[in-house]
Amino acid sequence: MGWKDHLKRLKNEDWDAKIGNGPDGWGNQELQHYTAEQQNAFHTPDGKLVLRAVANNGCPNPEQKYTSARLVSRQTLARDQGVLTAVILSPCAEGIWPAFWLLPQEPFAWPTDGEVDIAETWNGDCENHSCLHWGQHHEPDKHRVLGTKIPDMQYRPVRYDLAWLQPGGHPGQGRMIWYIDGRPVMKGDIPPGTRPMRDMTILLNVAMGGNVCGGKTPRDGYYDMVVHQLYMGSEPEYGGWQRFENDWAHTQLGNTY
Repeated sequence: MGWKDHLKRLKNEDWDAKIGNGPDGWGNQELQHYTAEQQNAFHTPDGKLVLRAVANNGCPNPEQKYTSARLVSRQTLARDQGVLTAVILSPCAEGIWPAFWLLPQEPFAWPTDGEVDIAETWNGDCENHSCLHWGQHHEPDKHRVLGTKIPDMQYRPVRYDLAWLQPGGHPGQGRMIWYIDGRPVMKGDIPPGTRPMRDMTILLNVAMGGNVCGGKTPRDGYYDMVVHQLYMGSEPEYGGWQRFENDWAHTQLGNTY
């Protein structure tokens, strides 16, 4: 099966908790202050990992007004082909932006070295946005995106898979397919100039406000992203790499802009 996070311990050798508000609100004018506190990331008795964003609009302390968690795996994908799977219950509300995604191991140049967004939704639109970013931020046709409506995503755990095939680990070569609940929803070539997939780390976070949310802010309360499972396998289920080839032939390319 390969690597599996059993989601039983948070402050261990598997994850780093990012702290603070990041440069320019993590590049998006986001409002949240990330913490390593248990109020923002914890495990349930049955082993689920919860990332909790908390909004307290009346709080005078800007570091406590909006708090959340951003976790980065210390381990990279460390393989040239495989499948990364997560089963996640996502919060859906105005001003809330949960995400399960990949960035290269630090240090890296963004977006030149690549970013892969597997599961993200914002402003309660109940739509998953599969995304790929590369090149220079101001250049056209350096983003590949496709939205998939999931009307009940806030009520049930959804399975997200990313399968990649990068023979020899040659950077800027290879292919990827995004899956939702076992159904292929987007495909894309691994862009030139990006870091090898083996160098990618896993990120889980819940952002709040900012330009992606159209400047909307969340109402007071807490918003939970619940990770039921997270694991990596050596090949796609139910058919292996032959299934990948079959799915590639029939799956839509993401839209570029």
